[in-house]
Amino acid sequence: MPMNHATRRSRFAHGGPRGLRGLRSAVVVRCADWVGLKRRLAIARSPLPAAGAPARRSRRAAGVTLLELLVVLAIIAIISAIAIPILGPGVSNTDLKTAARKVAAGLRMARNDAVATRTDTRVLLDLEHRTFQIERDPHLHVLPREMQMKLFTAQSDLISETTGAIRFFPDGGSNGGRVTLAAGERKYEVDVDWLTGRVAILD
Repeated sequence: MPMNHATRRSRFAHGGPRGLRGLRSAVVVRCADWVGLKRRLAIARSPLPAAGAPARRSRRAAGVTLLELLVVLAIIAIISAIAIPILGPGVSNTDLKTAARKVAAGLRMARNDAVATRTDTRVLLDLEHRTFQIERDPHLHVLPREMQMKLFTAQSDLISETTGAIRFFPDGGSNGGRVTLAAGERKYEVDVDWLTGRVAILD
């Protein structure tokens, strides 16, 4: 049945509150859809991480590792520069002590020989070639060439600038002297008492 304008107004008037609620619901739904659409568009437009970002982070991490390596190498170089003069070139502390004991044994042997034969007995030392020899004994004792060797003895027993002797007398006494064996900062001194001829190792 055709509906005139008055009838439409009458129906709208009778169903006023319900009609308004429906209209409000439709508007709310439309607004919610619009907000959801804007959020989706914002997510779609958000910038993606740059393709080179992980590579830049990797390069930064690699740079830190390289810097740490350089620091470690610098520390090793400093320690080596300090340790090499102290330890000496290629001579262990065991080798140095063994050489000192060898020299001390040779000096004691010369003292015993002087007492036994009732004659002066010398120990001849060659500082240049790091050798020593007991008088009347053909055996030549050789020490490591890497160590330094010094001799302190009586002026009368200095043979040349690089050779000299320590003398023992028939009563067991000696003219006294000292043989120093060194490697870097480490050293041993073989001391001969001038009165008793006693031989001792000092470190």
